[in-house]
Amino acid sequence: MEVICFHCQKVNSSQNKIGFRDECFGCRSDLHVCKNCEFYDIKSYNECREPSAEVVRDKERVNLCEFFLAKNKDQGMTGAKENIKALAEALFKNSSKK
Repeated sequence: MEVICFHCQKVNSSQNKIGFRDECFGCRSDLHVCKNCEFYDIKSYNECREPSAEVVRDKERVNLCEFFLAKNKDQGMTGAKENIKALAEALFKNSSKK
């Protein structure tokens, strides 16, 4: 399994699924975090597309979510670009209502 670290964008490989204590080989950031999860989506309620997941406040720190599914390396940069675009769109929608 390969996952791109949300923080430094380095590819991390593991023979097993990403565990609660796994860290990035490059920057030592936690890997079992919302921002590395397939379900992470800033446009969704609680920024998560998994409706049964518990609320996680800090999306960049390790969590114990059982629904965690690591984004594969092909989704890492694409997801980041989509998130930036969605944030910009939300910002401009809010400012145009004033």
